[in-house]
Amino acid sequence: MKRVLITGGAGFIGSHLCDTLIEKGYKVTVFDSLDRQVHPGGKIPDYLNKKANFVKGDVRNYNKFKDVLVSNDYIFHFAASVGVGQSQYKISKYVDTNISGTANLLDILVNARHKIKKVIIAASMSSYGEGMSKCEKCGVFKPELRNISENEIKEPESWEIKCPECENLAVPIPTDEISPLKANSIYAITKKEQEEMSMLIGKTYGIPVVSLRFFNVFGPRQSLSNPYTGVTAIFLSRIKNNNPPVIFEDGLQTRDFIWVGDVVKANILAMESEKANYEIFNVGSGKPVSILEIAKLLIELSGKSIEPVVTYKFRKGDVRHCFADSKKIRRLLGFKIDISLEKGLAMLLNWGKQVEARDGFEKALTELKGKKLV
Repeated sequence: MKRVLITGGAGFIGSHLCDTLIEKGYKVTVFDSLDRQVHPGGKIPDYLNKKANFVKGDVRNYNKFKDVLVSNDYIFHFAASVGVGQSQYKISKYVDTNISGTANLLDILVNARHKIKKVIIAASMSSYGEGMSKCEKCGVFKPELRNISENEIKEPESWEIKCPECENLAVPIPTDEISPLKANSIYAITKKEQEEMSMLIGKTYGIPVVSLRFFNVFGPRQSLSNPYTGVTAIFLSRIKNNNPPVIFEDGLQTRDFIWVGDVVKANILAMESEKANYEIFNVGSGKPVSILEIAKLLIELSGKSIEPVVTYKFRKGDVRHCFADSKKIRRLLGFKIDISLEKGLAMLLNWGKQVEARDGFEKALTELKGKKLV
Protein backbone atom coordinates (compact mmCIF):
# COMPACT_ATOMS: atom_id res chain seq x y z
CA MET A 1 0.00 0.00 0.00
CA LYS A 2 1.40 3.39 -1.02
CA ARG A 3 1.86 5.87 1.80
CA VAL A 4 1.03 9.57 1.40
CA LEU A 5 1.79 12.50 3.70
CA ILE A 6 -0.31 15.68 3.53
CA THR A 7 1.10 18.65 5.43
CA GLY A 8 -1.75 20.94 6.41
CA GLY A 9 -4.01 17.99 5.74
CA ALA A 10 -6.65 18.96 8.31
CA GLY A 11 -7.38 22.12 6.34
CA PHE A 12 -9.83 22.93 3.59
CA ILE A 13 -8.27 21.40 0.47
CA GLY A 14 -6.02 18.92 2.28
CA SER A 15 -8.90 17.21 4.07
CA HIS A 16 -10.81 16.67 0.82
CA LEU A 17 -7.65 15.27 -0.77
CA CYS A 18 -7.25 12.98 2.25
CA ASP A 19 -10.74 11.54 1.71
CA THR A 20 -10.13 10.82 -1.96
CA LEU A 21 -6.73 9.23 -1.41
CA ILE A 22 -8.16 6.92 1.26
CA GLU A 23 -11.02 5.97 -1.08
CA LYS A 24 -8.39 5.09 -3.70
CA GLY A 25 -6.57 2.78 -1.29
CA TYR A 26 -3.66 4.95 -0.17
CA LYS A 27 -2.50 5.02 3.46
CA VAL A 28 -2.64 8.69 4.47
CA THR A 29 -0.88 10.58 7.23
CA VAL A 30 -2.03 14.10 8.04
CA PHE A 31 0.56 16.42 9.59
CA ASP A 32 -1.06 19.64 10.82
CA SER A 33 -0.40 22.24 13.53
CA LEU A 34 -4.14 22.98 13.94
CA ASP A 35 -3.58 26.74 13.80
CA ARG A 36 -6.36 28.36 15.84
CA GLN A 37 -7.13 30.92 13.14
CA VAL A 38 -8.25 28.03 10.93
CA HIS A 39 -9.24 25.50 13.59
CA PRO A 40 -11.04 27.16 16.54
CA GLY A 41 -9.76 25.85 19.83
CA GLY A 42 -6.90 24.07 18.08
CA LYS A 43 -9.02 20.94 17.79
CA ILE A 44 -9.05 18.23 15.13
CA PRO A 45 -12.03 19.07 12.88
CA ASP A 46 -14.97 16.65 12.91
CA TYR A 47 -14.74 16.23 9.15
CA LEU A 48 -11.20 14.80 9.19
CA ASN A 49 -11.24 11.23 7.89
CA LYS A 50 -11.01 8.77 10.79
CA LYS A 51 -8.99 6.37 8.64
CA ALA A 52 -6.16 8.89 8.35
CA ASN A 53 -3.19 8.77 10.70
CA PHE A 54 -3.20 12.22 12.31
CA VAL A 55 -0.01 13.70 13.73
CA LYS A 56 -0.13 17.13 15.32
CA GLY A 57 2.99 19.01 14.37
CA ASP A 58 4.46 22.08 12.75
CA VAL A 59 6.57 22.00 9.59
CA ARG A 60 8.93 24.43 11.35
CA ASN A 61 9.78 21.66 13.85
CA TYR A 62 12.55 19.94 11.89
CA ASN A 63 12.86 16.73 13.88
CA LYS A 64 9.15 16.04 14.20
CA PHE A 65 8.66 16.80 10.50
CA LYS A 66 11.51 14.45 9.63
CA ASP A 67 10.10 11.62 11.76
CA VAL A 68 6.75 11.73 9.98
CA LEU A 69 8.10 12.39 6.47
CA VAL A 70 10.71 9.73 5.76
CA SER A 71 8.47 6.64 5.64
CA ASN A 72 6.08 8.00 2.99
CA ASP A 73 6.06 7.51 -0.78
CA TYR A 74 4.48 10.84 -1.74
CA ILE A 75 4.07 14.20 -0.06
CA PHE A 76 1.54 16.94 -0.70
CA HIS A 77 2.90 20.12 0.85
CA PHE A 78 -0.15 22.21 1.76
CA ALA A 79 0.94 23.58 5.15
CA ALA A 80 1.01 27.38 4.97
CA SER A 81 -0.13 30.59 6.56
CA VAL A 82 -2.78 31.87 4.15
CA GLY A 83 -4.04 35.42 3.68
CA VAL A 84 -2.91 38.15 1.31
CA GLY A 85 -3.83 41.18 3.43
CA GLN A 86 -2.74 39.73 6.76
CA SER A 87 0.63 38.74 5.32
CA GLN A 88 1.45 42.42 4.80
CA TYR A 89 1.72 43.04 8.54
CA LYS A 90 2.39 39.56 9.96
CA ILE A 91 5.46 39.27 7.82
CA SER A 92 7.65 37.18 10.10
CA LYS A 93 4.89 34.59 10.65
CA TYR A 94 4.23 34.12 6.94
CA VAL A 95 7.88 33.94 5.96
CA ASP A 96 8.72 31.59 8.82
CA THR A 97 5.86 29.17 8.18
CA ASN A 98 5.83 29.18 4.40
CA ILE A 99 9.50 29.51 3.50
CA SER A 100 11.25 28.05 6.55
CA GLY A 101 8.76 25.17 6.67
CA THR A 102 9.47 24.38 3.02
CA ALA A 103 13.21 24.70 3.64
CA ASN A 104 12.87 22.01 6.32
CA LEU A 105 11.05 19.74 3.87
CA LEU A 106 13.78 20.12 1.25
CA ASP A 107 16.61 19.81 3.75
CA ILE A 108 15.16 16.52 5.00
CA LEU A 109 14.78 15.21 1.44
CA VAL A 110 18.41 16.02 0.69
CA ASN A 111 20.02 14.87 3.94
CA ALA A 112 17.92 12.00 5.33
CA ARG A 113 17.16 8.50 4.10
CA HIS A 114 13.58 8.48 2.85
CA LYS A 115 11.17 6.79 0.39
CA ILE A 116 9.66 9.91 -1.21
CA LYS A 117 8.96 9.38 -4.93
CA LYS A 118 7.29 12.73 -5.66
CA VAL A 119 6.53 16.08 -4.05
CA ILE A 120 3.41 18.07 -4.98
CA ILE A 121 3.55 21.73 -4.01
CA ALA A 122 0.41 23.79 -3.40
CA ALA A 123 1.43 26.98 -5.19
CA SER A 124 -0.76 30.02 -5.80
CA MET A 125 -2.09 32.23 -8.57
CA SER A 126 -1.26 35.16 -6.29
CA SER A 127 2.37 34.83 -7.41
CA TYR A 128 1.39 36.20 -10.83
CA GLY A 129 0.23 39.50 -9.39
CA GLU A 130 -1.88 41.05 -12.13
CA GLY A 131 -3.03 38.69 -14.85
CA MET A 132 -2.01 39.21 -18.46
CA SER A 133 -3.62 41.97 -20.54
CA LYS A 134 -3.86 42.90 -24.19
CA CYS A 135 -3.90 46.31 -25.83
CA GLU A 136 -5.67 46.39 -29.18
CA LYS A 137 -2.95 48.68 -30.52
CA CYS A 138 0.25 47.56 -28.76
CA GLY A 139 -0.33 43.86 -28.06
CA VAL A 140 0.01 41.59 -25.00
CA PHE A 141 1.71 42.88 -21.86
CA LYS A 142 2.16 42.14 -18.16
CA PRO A 143 0.66 44.95 -16.05
CA GLU A 144 2.56 46.45 -13.15
CA LEU A 145 1.00 46.29 -9.71
CA ARG A 146 -1.47 49.08 -9.06
CA ASN A 147 -1.16 51.72 -6.36
CA ILE A 148 -4.31 53.85 -6.41
CA SER A 149 -4.04 56.71 -3.96
CA GLU A 150 -7.43 58.36 -4.44
CA ASN A 151 -9.81 57.81 -1.53
CA GLU A 152 -12.87 57.03 -3.61
CA ILE A 153 -13.33 56.48 -7.36
CA LYS A 154 -16.64 55.71 -9.01
CA GLU A 155 -15.66 55.92 -12.70
CA PRO A 156 -15.26 52.28 -13.89
CA GLU A 157 -12.44 53.13 -16.30
CA SER A 158 -10.33 54.48 -13.44
CA TRP A 159 -9.99 50.99 -11.97
CA GLU A 160 -9.08 49.20 -15.19
CA ILE A 161 -5.65 48.30 -16.55
CA LYS A 162 -4.23 50.67 -19.14
CA CYS A 163 -1.57 50.02 -21.75
CA PRO A 164 1.81 51.35 -20.50
CA GLU A 165 2.67 52.48 -24.04
CA CYS A 166 -0.44 54.23 -25.37
CA GLU A 167 -2.52 54.42 -22.15
CA ASN A 168 -5.58 52.97 -23.87
CA LEU A 169 -7.79 50.61 -21.85
CA ALA A 170 -6.56 47.02 -22.07
CA VAL A 171 -8.52 43.76 -22.09
CA PRO A 172 -7.72 40.99 -19.57
CA ILE A 173 -6.67 37.70 -21.17
CA PRO A 174 -5.95 34.24 -19.70
CA THR A 175 -2.70 33.96 -17.74
CA ASP A 176 -0.54 30.96 -18.62
CA GLU A 177 2.27 29.28 -16.70
CA ILE A 178 5.07 31.15 -18.49
CA SER A 179 3.63 34.55 -17.58
CA PRO A 180 6.01 36.66 -15.46
CA LEU A 181 5.57 36.43 -11.70
CA LYS A 182 5.10 39.82 -10.02
CA ALA A 183 3.99 38.92 -6.52
CA ASN A 184 1.74 41.49 -4.87
CA SER A 185 2.04 40.50 -1.20
CA ILE A 186 4.30 38.77 1.29
CA TYR A 187 2.01 35.73 1.02
CA ALA A 188 2.43 35.68 -2.76
CA ILE A 189 6.20 36.02 -2.44
CA THR A 190 6.35 33.09 -0.02
CA LYS A 191 4.31 30.88 -2.36
CA LYS A 192 6.59 31.85 -5.24
CA GLU A 193 9.65 30.97 -3.16
CA GLN A 194 8.13 27.65 -2.07
CA GLU A 195 7.70 26.73 -5.70
CA GLU A 196 11.13 27.87 -6.88
CA MET A 197 13.00 26.28 -3.96
CA SER A 198 11.22 22.96 -4.46
CA MET A 199 11.75 22.86 -8.21
CA LEU A 200 15.44 23.68 -7.82
CA ILE A 201 16.13 20.99 -5.23
CA GLY A 202 13.91 18.45 -6.98
CA LYS A 203 15.78 18.84 -10.27
CA THR A 204 19.17 18.92 -8.55
CA TYR A 205 18.60 15.67 -6.67
CA GLY A 206 16.29 13.85 -9.10
CA ILE A 207 13.21 14.00 -6.88
CA PRO A 208 10.14 14.69 -9.05
CA VAL A 209 8.33 17.87 -8.02
CA VAL A 210 5.02 19.18 -9.35
CA SER A 211 3.82 22.71 -8.67
CA LEU A 212 0.08 23.37 -8.84
CA ARG A 213 -0.87 27.04 -8.93
CA PHE A 214 -4.32 27.06 -7.38
CA PHE A 215 -6.69 29.83 -8.39
CA ASN A 216 -9.70 30.74 -6.20
CA VAL A 217 -10.72 27.43 -4.64
CA PHE A 218 -14.14 27.24 -2.98
CA GLY A 219 -16.25 24.57 -1.33
CA PRO A 220 -17.18 22.96 2.01
CA ARG A 221 -14.78 23.03 4.98
CA GLN A 222 -13.32 26.44 4.17
CA SER A 223 -13.56 28.16 7.53
CA LEU A 224 -16.55 30.49 7.80
CA SER A 225 -15.07 32.05 10.94
CA ASN A 226 -11.70 33.01 9.44
CA PRO A 227 -11.93 36.51 7.88
CA TYR A 228 -8.60 36.03 6.08
CA THR A 229 -9.74 33.08 3.99
CA GLY A 230 -11.27 32.93 0.47
CA VAL A 231 -13.82 35.48 -0.69
CA THR A 232 -16.70 32.99 -1.07
CA ALA A 233 -16.34 31.89 2.57
CA ILE A 234 -16.06 35.49 3.79
CA PHE A 235 -19.19 36.49 1.84
CA LEU A 236 -21.11 33.42 3.04
CA SER A 237 -20.20 34.18 6.65
CA ARG A 238 -21.51 37.72 6.24
CA ILE A 239 -24.75 36.53 4.62
CA LYS A 240 -25.38 33.87 7.30
CA ASN A 241 -25.12 36.64 9.88
CA ASN A 242 -27.52 38.87 7.89
CA ASN A 243 -24.72 41.26 7.00
CA PRO A 244 -24.02 42.47 3.46
CA PRO A 245 -20.88 41.31 1.62
CA VAL A 246 -18.44 44.22 1.44
CA ILE A 247 -16.64 44.67 -1.89
CA PHE A 248 -13.61 46.82 -2.62
CA GLU A 249 -13.19 48.88 -5.82
CA ASP A 250 -16.29 48.81 -8.05
CA GLY A 251 -16.87 45.06 -7.77
CA LEU A 252 -16.03 44.39 -11.41
CA GLN A 253 -12.57 42.98 -10.71
CA THR A 254 -12.46 39.34 -11.80
CA ARG A 255 -11.09 36.08 -10.45
CA ASP A 256 -11.14 32.41 -11.45
CA PHE A 257 -13.21 30.18 -9.14
CA ILE A 258 -12.76 26.41 -9.02
CA TRP A 259 -14.58 23.77 -6.95
CA VAL A 260 -12.47 22.02 -4.33
CA GLY A 261 -13.29 18.55 -5.71
CA ASP A 262 -11.85 19.55 -9.08
CA VAL A 263 -8.69 20.77 -7.36
CA VAL A 264 -8.39 17.41 -5.58
CA LYS A 265 -8.67 15.68 -8.94
CA ALA A 266 -5.81 17.81 -10.30
CA ASN A 267 -3.65 16.81 -7.33
CA ILE A 268 -4.30 13.10 -7.86
CA LEU A 269 -3.46 13.42 -11.56
CA ALA A 270 -0.23 15.22 -10.67
CA MET A 271 0.76 12.46 -8.26
CA GLU A 272 -0.11 9.51 -10.49
CA SER A 273 1.15 10.78 -13.88
CA GLU A 274 4.83 10.87 -14.80
CA LYS A 275 3.93 13.53 -17.38
CA ALA A 276 3.50 15.90 -14.43
CA ASN A 277 7.06 15.53 -13.15
CA TYR A 278 8.94 18.83 -12.81
CA GLU A 279 6.03 20.72 -14.36
CA ILE A 280 4.07 23.78 -13.24
CA PHE A 281 0.31 23.79 -13.81
CA ASN A 282 -2.45 26.33 -13.41
CA VAL A 283 -5.43 24.82 -11.60
CA GLY A 284 -8.42 26.97 -12.45
CA SER A 285 -11.64 27.00 -14.43
CA GLY A 286 -10.36 29.45 -17.04
CA LYS A 287 -13.51 31.55 -16.62
CA PRO A 288 -13.32 35.10 -15.20
CA VAL A 289 -16.11 36.02 -12.78
CA SER A 290 -16.53 39.39 -11.09
CA ILE A 291 -16.46 39.65 -7.31
CA LEU A 292 -19.79 41.48 -7.44
CA GLU A 293 -21.35 38.57 -9.35
CA ILE A 294 -20.14 36.12 -6.69
CA ALA A 295 -21.77 38.21 -3.97
CA LYS A 296 -25.06 38.46 -5.88
CA LEU A 297 -25.15 34.73 -6.64
CA LEU A 298 -24.60 33.81 -2.98
CA ILE A 299 -27.28 36.23 -1.84
CA GLU A 300 -29.74 34.93 -4.43
CA LEU A 301 -29.08 31.32 -3.46
CA SER A 302 -29.50 32.18 0.23
CA GLY A 303 -32.93 33.72 -0.40
CA LYS A 304 -32.11 36.74 1.77
CA SER A 305 -32.93 40.37 1.05
CA ILE A 306 -29.44 41.79 1.27
CA GLU A 307 -27.56 44.08 -1.11
CA PRO A 308 -23.76 43.98 -1.45
CA VAL A 309 -21.92 47.09 -0.28
CA VAL A 310 -19.53 48.35 -2.95
CA THR A 311 -16.99 50.64 -1.26
CA TYR A 312 -15.17 52.09 -4.29
CA LYS A 313 -12.03 51.93 -2.16
CA PHE A 314 -8.71 50.35 -3.05
CA ARG A 315 -7.11 47.65 -0.92
CA LYS A 316 -3.34 47.71 -1.38
CA GLY A 317 -2.01 44.60 -3.06
CA ASP A 318 -5.28 43.66 -4.79
CA VAL A 319 -5.10 42.78 -8.47
CA ARG A 320 -7.72 43.82 -10.99
CA HIS A 321 -7.99 40.69 -13.14
CA CYS A 322 -6.43 37.24 -13.06
CA PHE A 323 -7.83 34.04 -14.54
CA ALA A 324 -6.19 30.84 -15.70
CA ASP A 325 -5.08 29.63 -19.06
CA SER A 326 -5.61 25.95 -18.25
CA LYS A 327 -4.67 24.39 -21.58
CA LYS A 328 -1.47 22.83 -20.24
CA ILE A 329 -3.06 20.73 -17.50
CA ARG A 330 -5.82 19.65 -19.87
CA ARG A 331 -3.33 18.64 -22.55
CA LEU A 332 -0.75 16.85 -20.40
CA LEU A 333 -2.91 15.36 -17.65
CA GLY A 334 -6.38 15.19 -19.20
CA PHE A 335 -7.80 17.46 -16.50
CA LYS A 336 -11.32 18.84 -16.85
CA ILE A 337 -13.78 20.73 -14.69
CA ASP A 338 -16.75 18.71 -13.41
CA ILE A 339 -18.57 21.21 -11.18
CA SER A 340 -19.80 24.55 -12.52
CA LEU A 341 -19.66 27.73 -10.46
CA GLU A 342 -23.44 27.86 -10.00
CA LYS A 343 -23.70 24.22 -8.93
CA GLY A 344 -20.72 24.57 -6.62
CA LEU A 345 -22.09 27.68 -4.92
CA ALA A 346 -25.42 25.92 -4.37
CA MET A 347 -23.62 22.99 -2.71
CA LEU A 348 -21.56 25.43 -0.64
CA LEU A 349 -24.72 27.15 0.61
CA ASN A 350 -26.30 23.82 1.49
CA TRP A 351 -23.23 22.81 3.51
CA GLY A 352 -23.05 26.21 5.16
CA LYS A 353 -26.53 25.87 6.66
CA GLN A 354 -25.17 23.41 9.23
CA VAL A 355 -21.93 25.25 10.02
CA GLU A 356 -21.21 27.93 12.60
CA ALA A 357 -20.07 31.22 11.05
CA ARG A 358 -18.54 33.91 13.25
CA ASP A 359 -18.38 37.06 11.15
CA GLY A 360 -14.95 38.56 11.77
CA PHE A 361 -14.88 40.79 8.70
CA GLU A 362 -15.15 44.11 10.56
CA LYS A 363 -12.29 43.16 12.88
CA ALA A 364 -10.11 42.19 9.90
CA LEU A 365 -11.05 45.40 8.09
CA THR A 366 -10.12 47.46 11.14
CA GLU A 367 -6.72 45.75 11.18
CA LEU A 368 -6.20 46.52 7.48
CA LYS A 369 -7.15 50.16 8.01
CA GLY A 370 -4.87 50.38 11.04
CA LYS A 371 -1.98 49.16 8.89
CA LYS A 372 -2.93 51.66 6.13
CA LEU A 373 -3.70 48.91 3.63
CA VAL A 374 -7.15 50.30 2.74
